[in-house]
Amino acid sequence: MVRSARLVVVAVVASSAACRSAPEPVDESFVRAVPDEADAAVPDQADAPVTDDATTFEGRPIAPTMSHLGADWLGRPERITEEDPDALHAALAVRPGQTACDVGAGSGYHTIRLARAVGPKGRVIASDLQPEMLALLRDAVDAAGVRNVEPVLATATDPALPPGGCDLILLVDVYHELAAPEAMLAAFGLALARKGRLALVEFRGEDPDVPIKPEHKMTLAQVRRELEPRGFRLAQQFDGLPWQHLLVFDRGG
Repeated sequence: MVRSARLVVVAVVASSAACRSAPEPVDESFVRAVPDEADAAVPDQADAPVTDDATTFEGRPIAPTMSHLGADWLGRPERITEEDPDALHAALAVRPGQTACDVGAGSGYHTIRLARAVGPKGRVIASDLQPEMLALLRDAVDAAGVRNVEPVLATATDPALPPGGCDLILLVDVYHELAAPEAMLAAFGLALARKGRLALVEFRGEDPDVPIKPEHKMTLAQVRRELEPRGFRLAQQFDGLPWQHLLVFDRGG
């Protein structure tokens, strides 16, 4: 689907709190396709045979993860037009006083927005696998002057979130990189508050015009295939972002 015969490396995809060990070479991870060259069509991931191993989940290849060495890309100016974070956070409608959990928080791009949304009586837990990312996040949080962020160090199977304590768990361009999705989904379920929400933001795999490498994109069908059998219910789908799905799940009662 994506035209990517010639690829230009621009950086690596957002850091994941549940990613595998950080890869050494930055230039083998996140690539953007050059749109004027053809590539083979990518089949719908939901139709892929389920023959999982350590590199796949429900027939979907687990994408390579980024190193903190690519963190500058997370704050690129183009992100405003490519991802429209204002529209994303308006759709999330986080309320003052809530606890928001940013999984794969990276250098804090969404963490700071969440911290301002929940206000001084709220709390943001910023979870990431890499200590180097958390160090960058702490610097960004200090520079922004917010005081309600708690950075936590995750593992590949544990996002380090409080049981029943999260009104929102947000993963932006992160879920497709989780090295242990089964374990992480179980952990998210335990961490959600009674009316908590799990929000996944993923580049649209159905759209050939989204210039992102296929393994860093997901279709709606594939996301539902992975989450719904594990106790999550699709409660909201927001299609107003330029390149991404916003899919919000709850525990379905």
